[in-house]
Amino acid sequence: MLFDQFGLLIVDVFSLLVLIKETEMDQGFLVMLSNLLHLQNHLDPSSSVFSSDATSLSSSSTSSVSSLLTSSSAAPLLFFTIASVLSFVAASRPSSSSSPTSSSRSPSRSRSSSPSDHSLSAFRALSTELIWSMDPPVRDAQWRSSYGLSYPVFTTVVDKLKPYIAQCNLSLPPDYAVAMVLSRLSHGLSAKTLAKRHSLDPYLVSKITNMVTRLLSTKLYPEFIKIPAGRRRLHETTQAFEELTSLPNLCGAIDSTPVKLRRLPTDVSDPSSYHCRYGYPAIQLQVVADHKKIFWDVCVKAPGSVDDATHFRDSVLYNKLMSGDVVWDKVVNVRGHPVRPYIVGDWCFPLLSFLLTPFSGTGRGTPAQNTFNAALMKARLASVEAVGLLKGRWRILQDLNVGLHHAPQTIVACCVLHNLCQIAREPEPELFKEPEENGSLPRVLESERSFYYYGENLRQTLADDLQQRLSSR
Repeated sequence: MLFDQFGLLIVDVFSLLVLIKETEMDQGFLVMLSNLLHLQNHLDPSSSVFSSDATSLSSSSTSSVSSLLTSSSAAPLLFFTIASVLSFVAASRPSSSSSPTSSSRSPSRSRSSSPSDHSLSAFRALSTELIWSMDPPVRDAQWRSSYGLSYPVFTTVVDKLKPYIAQCNLSLPPDYAVAMVLSRLSHGLSAKTLAKRHSLDPYLVSKITNMVTRLLSTKLYPEFIKIPAGRRRLHETTQAFEELTSLPNLCGAIDSTPVKLRRLPTDVSDPSSYHCRYGYPAIQLQVVADHKKIFWDVCVKAPGSVDDATHFRDSVLYNKLMSGDVVWDKVVNVRGHPVRPYIVGDWCFPLLSFLLTPFSGTGRGTPAQNTFNAALMKARLASVEAVGLLKGRWRILQDLNVGLHHAPQTIVACCVLHNLCQIAREPEPELFKEPEENGSLPRVLESERSFYYYGENLRQTLADDLQQRLSSR
């Protein structure tokens, strides 16, 4: 019986060696597992091959083998043999030509690193105690290259998500989980590509991505994406826009952009509904940005074929503004007209009392109307550039390679991360350029007529006032 167990053990050990060779296990992992197995032998008297007294512990290897052969259980032999094999493999595995910490100290080495360094392996190399001896600019540059943001912002994200990740009973530390997801979002990697590069299970990569993006889009959204209804922030926003455009009480610019989907599921009932105006399958993203290119509203509710006006009318923001749920704590008087805070957009959006759009885009309006259009377009650049920064920093949004069901939360998660970067004044990447929009003027709904007429009157009043002020300077 004992020799049958020993024969099975030989097969198990041989299988283990094959697994180690094929998967190229990390040396630290091998040492950790070996130590755990030795620790188990030490703590569990019922299965330990070592006697509890000091004499037995210091006995020769011959007596140890003898105790193994006389044991009535195969468990001690199994633990001892596996621990020995792992210790031998970990000790004999050749070290890399250069240590991670030394490579992390060299800026030139960082610049020439391969794309495979931009994920968990890079995080493992950089997240050591020696990171504190690095110059912050060098450290942060490497962090941005790997994860799209600097080390301080990275730690902020980890600290805010750590309590929620802990509740998910994840087998991976929170900082590793966040690093892996940020690597995927910033470099646009698919789950299969990231898994193949770092010997991970694609299912695990997808699971962790879905978990972290869900937490970002739900738990952190209320903190980092909110309407500037408070007196201080509203005053700062409207004043900054007025300095830029000379238009009073302007508090944001709205824009819409299609987020390209790499593929559609085969079970989608109407694939053509997802094809946007540029011809590829997409999901519509609508944002409202302030003068700092920080989003204060985000909506992802429509497939790519839906026009901007329809998407806006289906948003929570539209319903709040129409019902008066948003209480703006600031009103200015312009030529006898009370002007509440408003946002601006292009002619693809409906003209309303709280959303002003340009006069005719042909440039054949009156001097006052043309002046107003030019000022409005200056404000609208805030949202256009914010979207360009969003897709430039989080490149997964250039070709979204997640499941359709998880696409909205991934997009919103990137918007939350964008705001974190803008608030922290992270260096802005190159803008992602999209083709110019062209669309027809939306029709006025019956429920919007009073808002439309008020907006039309307000727009003309602001145009005349702006023209008079600029001409008198």
